[in-house]
Amino acid sequence: MSNAHPYPILFEPILKHKVWGGRRLAKYGKHLPIEGLVGESWELADLSSTSASGGGGDAAHSVILNGSLEHKTIQDAIECWGDLLMGDSSLSAQGGFPLLVKYLDANENLSVQVHPSIEYAQAHNDAFLKTESWFVLEAKPDKDGNPPVIYKGFQDGVTKDDLAQAIENGAVPDLMRKEVVVPGQCHTLPSGTVHALGAGVLVAEIQTPSDTTFRVYDWAKEYGREGRELHIDQAVVCADFGHPPSSTHANAFLSDGMSVMATMPPKIGSTRDRVAQTEFYSIDVLSASCAAMPLVEKEQEGNAPLVIMLIKSMGASIVSDTEVFKEVALQEGQTALIPAAIAKDCILRAGPGTEAIVIQVG
Repeated sequence: MSNAHPYPILFEPILKHKVWGGRRLAKYGKHLPIEGLVGESWELADLSSTSASGGGGDAAHSVILNGSLEHKTIQDAIECWGDLLMGDSSLSAQGGFPLLVKYLDANENLSVQVHPSIEYAQAHNDAFLKTESWFVLEAKPDKDGNPPVIYKGFQDGVTKDDLAQAIENGAVPDLMRKEVVVPGQCHTLPSGTVHALGAGVLVAEIQTPSDTTFRVYDWAKEYGREGRELHIDQAVVCADFGHPPSSTHANAFLSDGMSVMATMPPKIGSTRDRVAQTEFYSIDVLSASCAAMPLVEKEQEGNAPLVIMLIKSMGASIVSDTEVFKEVALQEGQTALIPAAIAKDCILRAGPGTEAIVIQVG
């Protein structure tokens, strides 16, 4: 295998057909099949196994599209570059890259679900924590004209007994907090938060790489489809009944469905908003036009890899201010992994209307 110096690597998206999906991911550069609904594009995945109802049951290891490691997988890059890729960051409990990065297109409501609590994961070797963040890219009314929402946590006073009874009676949504969403919001959901993405919402999802999910409501009667298995006992044990974290907002993020040319004429300048900070990752949103900006401040402490999701741009690329790698062009919707060893040398050269999400491990 090549021993070439680390460089920013691009990945082949892994598309997932979902009954609740749509066709909007084509706007983000995804080559959708002629027919069918696509709910997810896995941009960076490194899972040795997945659940049958989530990832399809197979392993998922992203394939590299560029450079000396072209056609190899993220696992091959970790083996080849080791600490040069990971820096001070640790691999997942399964030995993979410690984040799973996706786009989600919800044409219908996703199932109401919860991921293991800390106590449950400690007691069950096959259950893994999953903290996730949804950055809202588009938010449109559902087919009945209702405003786009997400379901996040419970109303005040709801108890475990209330939840168990609501699961049995098919009334879980009645207990939940329902929040109208707009583009530019970020909602972080710690493991244990009961949640569902609502119809009409399209997000970038950044999460720890767990596929352990307990389903509590599947909207079967609303959509006239066969409901999937529910996990009542596990969900009641894992559910957090406290107030979920408040949303944050990237103030300069452009409204969805609007032309970059029409809404953001070329200008010089950039903004950077921190929209999530967890023990597992941080998320910044960059808005820039005709600007070059470092992806990491050189004086910043730590040594960790970065993931870049290019949301919108009329032309963007990653360059090195020390020329340790060749310029890597990014297309709208593409995701790049920047090894820790070169992260502080990397500059995003942004064309007009560039919107990007920068994720740092740890």
